[in-house]
Amino acid sequence: MKNVLLFGAMALALILAGQFQSWAFSLTILNLSIISAIMALGVNIQWGYAGIFNVGIMGFAALGGLAAVLTRTEPVAEAWAAGGAGIAMALLMLIGVVGAVIMLRKKLTGRIRGFATFITVIVGYFMVRYFFDPATNAIESIDPALTGYLGGANMPIVFSWAIGGLFAAAAAWLVGKIALGLRSDYLAIATLGISEIIIAVLKNEEWLARGVKNISGLDGPMPRAIDLQTSEWFLSLSERIGADPVAFSGIFVKIGIALMFTAVLVFIMVLSEKALNSPWGRMMRAIRDNRDAAEAMGKDVTKRHLQTFVIGSAVVGIAGAMLITLDLQFTPGTYNPLRFTFLIWVMVIVGGSGNNWGSVLGGFLIWFVWIEAERGGPALMQFVTAGMAEDSGLREHLIDSAAHLRLFLMGVILLVVLRFSPKGLIPEKTARS
Repeated sequence: MKNVLLFGAMALALILAGQFQSWAFSLTILNLSIISAIMALGVNIQWGYAGIFNVGIMGFAALGGLAAVLTRTEPVAEAWAAGGAGIAMALLMLIGVVGAVIMLRKKLTGRIRGFATFITVIVGYFMVRYFFDPATNAIESIDPALTGYLGGANMPIVFSWAIGGLFAAAAAWLVGKIALGLRSDYLAIATLGISEIIIAVLKNEEWLARGVKNISGLDGPMPRAIDLQTSEWFLSLSERIGADPVAFSGIFVKIGIALMFTAVLVFIMVLSEKALNSPWGRMMRAIRDNRDAAEAMGKDVTKRHLQTFVIGSAVVGIAGAMLITLDLQFTPGTYNPLRFTFLIWVMVIVGGSGNNWGSVLGGFLIWFVWIEAERGGPALMQFVTAGMAEDSGLREHLIDSAAHLRLFLMGVILLVVLRFSPKGLIPEKTARS
């Protein structure tokens, strides 16, 4: 009953936002909340199931965004002609170098193995750059104001959700093979650093996705609102329900996207619940609670951690691709730790670490407060300072600080929940609960 009341209160908050603000605004919050809930589920799989402290969330979300670009945009024929072959040769060289390093480390031992690996990497680096640099320069010179990159596969953008998960999973596998031997704070530093490397690559490699020049005007899974306004069937529908076609078109698109996002959330939620309540899920929680005891029972902790890390990152990558589906633009500069790391962790902690339902609730609650605080902060400060003199320094300071109210509220919510419900609003179920 408590859980039903919590989700009911969240639904009521969204309804009130639609009633007293606008339904378009409320639906925007809903869609972003669904994406946040999916990201929170991905982090909960890592932290709540296995105790993996990952603060590189934004890197995997950005890979999901990259997948949307490579999926939806049209290929730039001139760029492929100018540098496509060079990029392909550089990729083949890179694969060859990696294969050579793996073979050498299997065949050789002692100091000669380290020396041979070092020489192979250095020689391979220059061989890759020999093909890579001229190719990227040629690609980025092709109409840089509009293109300057290779483009994508011109596929429906909904395919990018699965591709984003695959991109993030592949990166997580590589990161996990390197960093999952570390524990707690060292793992956090490693994942944060690797995430920043991913973001730096997306910002600077313009041939891949235009870098900081951004990509806008992507086509979404729903028709554009302006196209609906000229469609006979939509005009007929608007007339039957007595709605203004211009205002209703935006709401119609947002409702369609919300239904798609909800289907993805339900699908991931069902799989997450099945995994959590399966023998695999019980084993992961046993590893989380007592790693040494699990190892003594013959469990391969590093292998299981890698599985969980890859699965959780794949879920975050799916959410990252869905975010581009909603925004219809790819802007690498917006992938900052505040948006994709701090907030997601607050969602998981406030909702209830180890409980999938808690992560979903936390995703909705925190994002709702985050958005509403931005709109209501200035009005609240004007109300608080209404009785102060116009030239009051305190009044000016409070009004200028209105933009920081959302950060203050995040801290207050986190402290209150940790004080009165340390395990979150919907705590993890245990054998005794």
